[in-house]
Amino acid sequence: MLAAVIAAAVVVPLSAAARPEIPAPTPAVSGHVTVATLDDAYAANRANAAEAARMADAHGDRGRAAADRAMADPARRFLTFDGRGSGRAAEVFGDLAHADRVAVLVPGSDTSLDTYDRFRATAVHLRDELRQQALASGHTGSGPRTAVVAWLGYETPGTVSTTVLTPDRAEQAAPRLREFVRQLRALAGGEARLSLVCHSYGTVVCARAAGGLDVDDLALVGSPGTGFDTVAGLHTRARVWAARGSDDWVGEVPHVEAELFGTTVGFGTDPVSPAFGAHVFAAGDGGHSDYFTPGSVSLTNLARIVLGETSEVTRA
Repeated sequence: MLAAVIAAAVVVPLSAAARPEIPAPTPAVSGHVTVATLDDAYAANRANAAEAARMADAHGDRGRAAADRAMADPARRFLTFDGRGSGRAAEVFGDLAHADRVAVLVPGSDTSLDTYDRFRATAVHLRDELRQQALASGHTGSGPRTAVVAWLGYETPGTVSTTVLTPDRAEQAAPRLREFVRQLRALAGGEARLSLVCHSYGTVVCARAAGGLDVDDLALVGSPGTGFDTVAGLHTRARVWAARGSDDWVGEVPHVEAELFGTTVGFGTDPVSPAFGAHVFAAGDGGHSDYFTPGSVSLTNLARIVLGETSEVTRA
């Protein structure tokens, strides 16, 4: 039965009407952003989002226009913004130029500018948890300075689609993530502790990019698999973490990888299994979308990982 389902997914693509391309201006910021030009980049991307909102509105897409308009708010800070198609964005929460703990969030399927608010909420919840843990530890002005970056830098697959079963989108995204982290490292400085927090299909992206990433920690939550048999296959110096909530449906996904009709389907070894070799941490009884829920075990542990308080992380 499994073989039949996989084969059907490859040879019988789901039918859906293609969404008309949403018009938007070309990105306002190209090239490298430095600490000196950071505020200018934020302002340019807000202006670009405002123009994208006007164009989407004229095109008759009021939903996208509203999303773009929200991103043009003076309080928002985007390192990158591209309103074309499904959209790309990298939003900063915190003082990136002076942070010594930086977390980059990489989302999974069905994430676009149209659904961006729920992805943004995960970044806000992680930022708030980092602040709360710093205060609870007695850290004030002398404590770690943190920043969170929500990176929507690739075209995510649809949850109900054939693309979510293959690594193709992850292969396309990996070099973009490597380049983004390289630029982020230059912005934050070599002494900053950099963590990658990857959810669902985003864990496949992070695994594909891992070998070229200068990060300290790599956290995989709700992962269907990475496409690698073991942590050693990632070729990363980072400490690799993995977690799954007990009510996460992805735990029922078969952890297989097969070549069918010239296409790789599935992602192999379960990252929370002993065979994979990650540091498995507790994620409580949450479901697939609950890893960043305020007050949850998983969010508490993710913040500890980002802060470098690894001895405090509760293990599964």
